[in-house]
Amino acid sequence: MFEKCEAIVLRAIDYGETNKIVTLLTREWGKVAVMARGAKKPSSRLSSVTQLFTYGHYLIQKSRGVGSLHQGEVIDSLRAIRENIFATAYASYIVELTDKITEEQRPNPYLFELLLQTLKYMNDGLDLEILTYIYEMKMLNVMGLYPSLDRCAVCKLSEGKFSFSVKEGGFLCHRCESKDPHRLLLSPAAVKLLRLFYYFDVSRLGKISVKEETKKELHHAISAYYDEYSGLSLKTKRFLAQIEQLKKHLQ
Repeated sequence: MFEKCEAIVLRAIDYGETNKIVTLLTREWGKVAVMARGAKKPSSRLSSVTQLFTYGHYLIQKSRGVGSLHQGEVIDSLRAIRENIFATAYASYIVELTDKITEEQRPNPYLFELLLQTLKYMNDGLDLEILTYIYEMKMLNVMGLYPSLDRCAVCKLSEGKFSFSVKEGGFLCHRCESKDPHRLLLSPAAVKLLRLFYYFDVSRLGKISVKEETKKELHHAISAYYDEYSGLSLKTKRFLAQIEQLKKHLQ
């Protein structure tokens, strides 16, 4: 029995001469893997709907293992992402991050909407680095990580000058900074943005304008926290680091 779903393509790998195994994040069922027979053929009706990042309606037959994809209809190909190497790098990272930390067939409508909205923003040309930092912060709860960002992780007071402590799992106020000699010093702007990215509704995102110095602070803090607690080692993250170096060279 085939069932219709709304989905985003997270991954597509070749299987045999003409087929693909496609990993979809569906709104209805969470992550599912399906066999797309003949999808490698350019003439196949499944060719376009199995491209990475594609958002569409899919008719699939589910199973406990790999199901099968019968047909699909593109809602948005998010083509602008694939036509820009920088956008492709950032988008590839967030979809691999999503793929790695989500379990098969466990629905999470919030996560689906978050990924879709973030990819659309990337497709529209919004700041790729900031969108990635927001997504990383939003994904912490999905991984079961809950940093202390509304108050000091030690004394629990919400007033003061804050730094970021990987060891203590969040912000440290000036009164408790001696608890971690390796804490990361942050500007007030970086503190505000880390907190904002973690708590605010991404659908309400407006114009983005963040100084390069502040971006570096955000990148340092988020990466250090992920390195310590996520347990992830992503190929796309390493590629993204190379792309960021290239970007700096071109500026």
